[in-house]
Amino acid sequence: MPSPVPEKILRLARAVRGEGGRALMVGGCVRDRLMGRGAKDWDVEVYGVEPAVLRELLDRMGRVNVVGEAFTVYKLGRDLDVSLPRRERKAGRGHRAFVIEGDPAMTIEEAARRRDFTVNAILEDPLDGELLDPFGGRRDLELKLLRAVSPETFVEDSLRVLRAAQFAARFEFRIEPATVELCRAVDLTDLPAERIWGELEKILLAARQPSIGFRWLERLGATRQLFPELEALKGVPQEKEWHPEGEVFEHTLLVCDRARELVDDLDYARQVTVMLAALCHDFGKPATTEFVEGRIRSRGHEEAGVAPTLSFLERLKLFTLEGYDVRSQVVALVRDHLKPGEFYRQREEISDGAFRRLARRCELELLYRVAKADSLGRNAPWVPRERWYTSEAQEWFIARARKLSVEHRPPAPIL
Repeated sequence: MPSPVPEKILRLARAVRGEGGRALMVGGCVRDRLMGRGAKDWDVEVYGVEPAVLRELLDRMGRVNVVGEAFTVYKLGRDLDVSLPRRERKAGRGHRAFVIEGDPAMTIEEAARRRDFTVNAILEDPLDGELLDPFGGRRDLELKLLRAVSPETFVEDSLRVLRAAQFAARFEFRIEPATVELCRAVDLTDLPAERIWGELEKILLAARQPSIGFRWLERLGATRQLFPELEALKGVPQEKEWHPEGEVFEHTLLVCDRARELVDDLDYARQVTVMLAALCHDFGKPATTEFVEGRIRSRGHEEAGVAPTLSFLERLKLFTLEGYDVRSQVVALVRDHLKPGEFYRQREEISDGAFRRLARRCELELLYRVAKADSLGRNAPWVPRERWYTSEAQEWFIARARKLSVEHRPPAPIL
């Protein structure tokens, strides 16, 4: 069900109308309402009212936090951004190199033209529900299509390339061919780590199938520019007996999809940890894959994956989240992701002590999920069902870890 319009937006719209202006909802909140989704954040643009008058109206409604007084963006509570329509002018290299000025006299079409995709350039009057759609965004929503509003302004903000991939993943949309070509021509090396992670996190956690986002990142040229560890997986072969799904890049995307199905009951930091470990778990295969006696082998790839995983996390500036040591855990999970299977094969001899020692290196509950995703990530739709793998080894592993009470934390030292 679409979210009802909050009362504070209706109050603001009535107050703005009383001053001869018009307050319009815009962007993601309108898109989500049209898609029947709940809106978490709301954006309102105010036309025909001077900045001082708008600020006075907002002050009457409650505490106002100024995000950008110079270009008139205000926060009213945690979920509502109010702004004047803005003129933006590129003023140098970089994702943030813009001169921005609020202009209440801009037309709706002028203001909407600066937005990224047509589906985000639809406006809605909260008072009467009128939709204003100068660039055909409603039609593109019906087609499940991402289309750049303006080729000229789209390429000025390199973050839009990553946003294209994450929107395509979250909403399972296609990207219009001309927009794909625009994205492929954009230099992404100016993007700061926190903005890259912001979009990558949405692909990993907000999409039902993260693989959709990663396939688009590859098509848009983003993996080549930003994620060389992922790019290196392309074309790396695997032994068909063990990996009927194909090369390492394909396997990695399937593992991410399976991991996404296994994290909803975890807290945020552990969700991130499992998803990153799933993404990075075979980073060591490009350096270790070889033909041995007519078969493809990647001996030691789990240990070889530590260095590229550290490089990947360092570039994203990912260390701890909510007090949880994400980086150390991801590295440990990559290094030990084969252990559940190894323990299972040795289950008649493996000792409780081996579980306890492993629990001192990584969180076994998370290791179980990464290893399970790795096993099930060989079951592609194009692989015959009789060749699909199960998670028998991983279920045995976590059952024994839980019996020893070491699935979440290492054993207490013996005093």
